[in-house]
Amino acid sequence: MNASLTLLFLTAAGIGLVVQNTIMVRITQSASTILIAMLLNSLVGIVLFTTILLFRNGLAGFSELVATVRWWTLIPGLLGSFFVFASISGYQYVGAATTIAVLVASQLVGGLVLDIVRSHGLSFRTLAGPVAGAVLLVIGAWLVARRQF
Repeated sequence: MNASLTLLFLTAAGIGLVVQNTIMVRITQSASTILIAMLLNSLVGIVLFTTILLFRNGLAGFSELVATVRWWTLIPGLLGSFFVFASISGYQYVGAATTIAVLVASQLVGGLVLDIVRSHGLSFRTLAGPVAGAVLLVIGAWLVARRQF
């Protein structure tokens, strides 16, 4: 996949996330608990990926799935579920813009820290632009979020 197509997919995913969370808030408002929306979200993913795995690899795919499971392989699912929970809660209680601003800023800071740790000693000159961009994004997130407090 080339860079242009990847950026197009990322843009579509970002817009899709806004639509997804808006619909999930609506589900939460018509149900007794946020868990209903989260379970519906997870069930659709499970059915979709199970079907794709079955068509691509047949029953051997399920054997590989079972063989791949370790305790730590469950962590991404837990983090993903927490992300969905936090996103729905954010949309519901502080609004879409604040939720997105805080999520994006925190992801950028976390990603920048991870890249710096993995790089084994980048120069200050190399880090100046990305760090400045992260600082500006955090300031922007604060400006968006401060209307909520």
